[in-house]
Amino acid sequence: MKKTKEKAAEKPEKIKKNKPEKPEKIKKNKPDKPEKTKKVKKPEKAKKSKKPGKSGRPGKPKKLLKALVVTAAVICGIVLTLGITALIINSYVKKKGGERIVSAEEACALKDVDCIIVLGCSVRPGGVPSDMLRDRLTVGVDLYKGGASPKMIMSGDHGREDYDEVNVMKRFAKDAGVPSEDVFMDHAGFSTYESVVRAKEIFGAKKVIIVTQKYHLYRALYIAREIGLEAYGVDAELHRYYGQLMRDLREIAGRNKDFFGCIFNVPTTYMGDRIPLDGSGDVTNDEYTDTY
Repeated sequence: MKKTKEKAAEKPEKIKKNKPEKPEKIKKNKPDKPEKTKKVKKPEKAKKSKKPGKSGRPGKPKKLLKALVVTAAVICGIVLTLGITALIINSYVKKKGGERIVSAEEACALKDVDCIIVLGCSVRPGGVPSDMLRDRLTVGVDLYKGGASPKMIMSGDHGREDYDEVNVMKRFAKDAGVPSEDVFMDHAGFSTYESVVRAKEIFGAKKVIIVTQKYHLYRALYIAREIGLEAYGVDAELHRYYGQLMRDLREIAGRNKDFFGCIFNVPTTYMGDRIPLDGSGDVTNDEYTDTY
């Protein structure tokens, strides 16, 4: 059995006929198509930024800044113009008003003076005249005693029950020996302008002597000149006063205010009935007169 198997195994293998291999088809080499050259993109031009001032956010801050600068320049120009104008008016009022400032001796030599006007000033609690008011009253009484005029007008603020300049002023004159009937009170002399205008319109004065400190005289005399009242001024600056610099600065504003007040003929707060100076000054007394 083994032998038969070995024989069987020894059978020669069938020789496979080698079939001739089919020749590979030779691929014709087609010429390569030339590659399309890519167009080189031109570098993009940098976009120009929008000019400031034109529409667009970048221009807004600069536009706003420009507007602010222009506005500030206009405001500065207006302020400068107003300041220069105020100084010119101030100088003009001083020049015109200063032409009628005289000494006490010259004032006493004047003829036919209707009255001496003492302009009011602050009063301390208890009815005590301030230093400035005391000096005005002292000079006014001296002029009266020197024969400058037979009558006096104490013009000041008595617009409230708890504040009374004019009765304090009259009491001072009476204590100094001036008869009560020769001292009139103008209870509505709330300002320099009103004191001067009312002296002419209410008391009928035509020629007066005004008493106050020199810085104040310029304005009072200018007002009198503009309303047609013949007025002369006597300086009552007997001392140096605390805070004078601030008063001088405020007076510039006051001169400008009354310069235009005279131009436009601004009415006073009160007018009232005429009070002739040839009568008695006691007609101007009130319930507070005897309390000071």
